[in-house]
Amino acid sequence: MAMTDQQTAHGAETEIPATGDLAARYRSVRARSVSRAAPLSAEDQQAQSMPDTSPTKWHLAHITWFFETFLLTPNLPGYRPFDPSFGYLFNSYYEAVGPRHPRPARGLITRPALEHVMAYRRWVDVAMERLLAGEPWPEIEALVTLGLAHEEQHQELMLMDVLHLFAQSPLKPAYGPGFQPGAAASARWISVEGGRVAIGADADAFAFDNEGPRHETLLRPYRLASRLVTNREWLAFVDDGGYARADLWLSDGWTRVREEGWESPLYWQRGEGGWLETGLAGPRPLDLDAPTLHVSYYEADAYATWAGKRLPTEAEWEHAAVSRPEAFAQLYDAAWQWTASAYLGYPGFAPAKGAVGEYNGKFMMGQMVLRGGASVTPPGHTRATYRNFFYPHQRWMFSGVRLAEDAPAGGVVSIGDEGGAERFRHDVLTGLARSPKSIPPKWFYDAEGSDLFEAICEAPEYYPTRTETELLTRIAPDLAARIPRDAILIEYGSGASAKTRLLLDAAPQLGAYAPIDISVSALEAAAGSIRRDYPKLIVEPLARDFTTSGAAPAAAEGRARIGFFPGSTIGNFDPDEGVRLLTEARALIGEGGLFILGADLVKETSVLTAAYDDAAGVTAAFNKNLLVRINRELGGDFDAKAFDHKAVWNAVDSRIEMHLVSQRAQTVRVGGTAFRFKAGESLHTENSYKFTVEDVTGMARRAGWTLIERWIAPPPAFAVFLFG
Repeated sequence: MAMTDQQTAHGAETEIPATGDLAARYRSVRARSVSRAAPLSAEDQQAQSMPDTSPTKWHLAHITWFFETFLLTPNLPGYRPFDPSFGYLFNSYYEAVGPRHPRPARGLITRPALEHVMAYRRWVDVAMERLLAGEPWPEIEALVTLGLAHEEQHQELMLMDVLHLFAQSPLKPAYGPGFQPGAAASARWISVEGGRVAIGADADAFAFDNEGPRHETLLRPYRLASRLVTNREWLAFVDDGGYARADLWLSDGWTRVREEGWESPLYWQRGEGGWLETGLAGPRPLDLDAPTLHVSYYEADAYATWAGKRLPTEAEWEHAAVSRPEAFAQLYDAAWQWTASAYLGYPGFAPAKGAVGEYNGKFMMGQMVLRGGASVTPPGHTRATYRNFFYPHQRWMFSGVRLAEDAPAGGVVSIGDEGGAERFRHDVLTGLARSPKSIPPKWFYDAEGSDLFEAICEAPEYYPTRTETELLTRIAPDLAARIPRDAILIEYGSGASAKTRLLLDAAPQLGAYAPIDISVSALEAAAGSIRRDYPKLIVEPLARDFTTSGAAPAAAEGRARIGFFPGSTIGNFDPDEGVRLLTEARALIGEGGLFILGADLVKETSVLTAAYDDAAGVTAAFNKNLLVRINRELGGDFDAKAFDHKAVWNAVDSRIEMHLVSQRAQTVRVGGTAFRFKAGESLHTENSYKFTVEDVTGMARRAGWTLIERWIAPPPAFAVFLFG
């Protein structure tokens, strides 16, 4: 079924202001309900696909009945109900109002006809215009606002129910395009300090009664994923037997899996060419990068268990969404997100008096809270305090998963910390205060910085990655021949782990892999990819600054250790720092271990400077992203456009230097501290030392390593060393 000219796609739906002319807002909300129903035939609007759903025709009548029952009948003098039987047919659950038709049998209400329901809507709308013609008193305005929010809830329910209805049809009709959530950027983990925090709605704006009263709660430090779980990630859960492993599931959930035959999210189907997913636009190939939809609480909890994480509590979700909204994607526009919180009243909660008090309070039993909003939620309907709720087995709503984890004790760096927020703050404030100004290059690598560095490696001017990869491809069999069976490969500054695969493919005898990186977003993505492609390999990522000493990975116990430090990252350190780093690596790898080191060699100045100042400006964007990160994470106010990227060759120290040069005299602030820049003053952000073979072997010898073999690529020359 094609979308009609009357239907407004989600992409074109606009937010209806919550304040202003109440009558105008009433008209706009009511029109959206009709617009969402417009693509449906009368037959579509009559059917009910299961007891949890309702026909579209019933939705249109029920939300009209609400205004007639609670506003017009008691408040508009002379108002005559459209049809007295509608009070029985279209009451949902308001026991105080009177008896009602059973919910599972709403699809049997073939009369009144659809056109009669639409006449009912017009009748009530005309009367509401009369009621709202003057200045409505506060009680009326509050009830109208509640009624409009209630109607927006049913606008979402209409699309949920239609999708379930169409998914049962062998013809697999489509409602129309415009409601499929898109992909988000690569995942990061966001650290939130917690502490004593206030959650819940206050009295300044409209909220449902279950969103209050506002109260304090105590949160331990925690982390939330910056985006929702994707279909690609969920597919790994499916392929790993996630729906066949009782150990992952709550008892009631496992019973549902077996009784109902769950093998995947609700609307996934296996096709000849792979997985398909049915959405409002009909069946489509599964978009692996889109968020996973239509999963129950039981599935969400099982996936989190499989991933070694957990679901956030609703207090954690709300606190994070309020305190750091810029850090999260897909908060309100993709899928409602399951939390680990049961749906109960807040401390001090009391339902409103009268029939409208049955709106939320009576359902506070046996359900779980979801937070956020979905692609089918009317724009402007949601907020950080919104508490949605469903039973844990239900799947037809647009529900997804945002993972959480506890912040580790003892300052151990984990997913999302990106190397330690306090160390970042210290290095930035200290570096901006010194003269000349400088910041360590390790802080380039937030999620965006890691992505930009991968793009730099693809630039035609940036020879190191290309040259080293070609060299490693050629010598990988030689390296593999020296690696003992069941050894562990420990990689320093692993990034995307692209070069690692050359060794893993050449040395299938490796038993474990431990990547170490400060960029936890890159680390999480790389470790997950390696796990999928090398399922027999133990993968134990270590999210920490590899320049600081730390314990060996647990998987190294009893195994020969092979260090791997490619990319000439050793060039980011001055010679003395390089020796210290190699000395710590010697202690970690231990006697009998091996160390593979990549190092860029000295070459023509023009080749060097071009590699660090590419024509497309990717390196410049990478350099300036440091300022963007400072603004986001440390409350800075850098204007990145007011700084120029500069790469220069320092022949005296044999290094390429990267700088950010202030275009004008200016003052910037970071966390309340002001720093002055003169016109032309530089912020030194990176050194990349270039070596001779003697330089590298000399540093290694001072650190206790012995050269076993070296290989040199043809110009632009790059070397790989094997030490023992």
